[in-house]
Amino acid sequence: MQNAAFFTRYKLHHLLIWLLVLGAWFFLRVDDYPSEGMAFRVTLIKVADLAILIYLTNLVLIPYLLYKKRYVLFALLFLGIIFASSILKMSVLGNMLDKPELINWRSDFKRRLYDNIIPHFFLVVAGVAAKLVYDYSRLQQRMAETAREKAEAELNFLKSQINPHFVFNSLNAVYFLINKENNDARNALHRFSEMLRYQLYEMNGEKVPIEKEVHYLQDYIHLQQLRKDEHYTAEFTCSPMVKGFSIEPLLLIPLVENAFKHISHHSGQVNFVKVNMDRQNGSFVFLVENSTDDNRIKSESGGIGLVNIKRRLELLYPGRHELTIQQDNGSFRASLNIHLYEN
Repeated sequence: MQNAAFFTRYKLHHLLIWLLVLGAWFFLRVDDYPSEGMAFRVTLIKVADLAILIYLTNLVLIPYLLYKKRYVLFALLFLGIIFASSILKMSVLGNMLDKPELINWRSDFKRRLYDNIIPHFFLVVAGVAAKLVYDYSRLQQRMAETAREKAEAELNFLKSQINPHFVFNSLNAVYFLINKENNDARNALHRFSEMLRYQLYEMNGEKVPIEKEVHYLQDYIHLQQLRKDEHYTAEFTCSPMVKGFSIEPLLLIPLVENAFKHISHHSGQVNFVKVNMDRQNGSFVFLVENSTDDNRIKSESGGIGLVNIKRRLELLYPGRHELTIQQDNGSFRASLNIHLYEN
């Protein structure tokens, strides 16, 4: 498993494949040239030229043009680089083999087209086809994982909805049992009721307006503040620009929960949790920071909450998010950046 990961990380399997192509090509064409040294140099030029074209197409033209539905520009550039590469390659080989006819395309253009450009085109297309099949397979796998995760979440959601009316009726009964002068207890119970209502009734769709998620986080932070004394502070800052878009429900709460769970307990200094939300350059920026007791990174990769959010981000925002976790100078910081699709 470790060897496979090493090969995948450094793309060594690509090198192995191209070495096999080079060996097979040389073996099949060695008799067409006066010496093995010349045959190897010619084969190396052709294989290198083919590899450059395939990687240029797969890593640049396909993701930045084809997948963004810029079909005409993709086709023009694709044909253009094949034609230009064919001319350059034949010029190099003509000088190397001392064959002027390979350089002079005007003398026999149809033959040059048939012998060079058309085979070149189909070889590159074969490499492109492998890329498209691979991407389609990954997309199908990701869709299947997303569907499975969604089904599990819906099942858990249905379990949590067992007789919700009984829960709300019980909360209302407890609310009226609390002395009217005890505003803190009544407000806390009211906020808890609103949080429960949000989880049970307002998360029916795949996404929710960011405004509702912000309100949910505010209620949660308020409840956490009730548990702390004057040595603990919680700051919540939300930019006015954080509005008008939707987000996956309960995506942010694990980061805030983790901050309160691992907050420091200093007696001689303030222990803090800071939550900041902003929208910059088409991206939603969410920052959570808390004070810590020591220099150990807590729950960096463990903990159900953080593991869950990392997995959800991979499935729901592939290639559109950055989650960074840092620890320095007695504070733990989690920063999430989600690239939004602007209208």
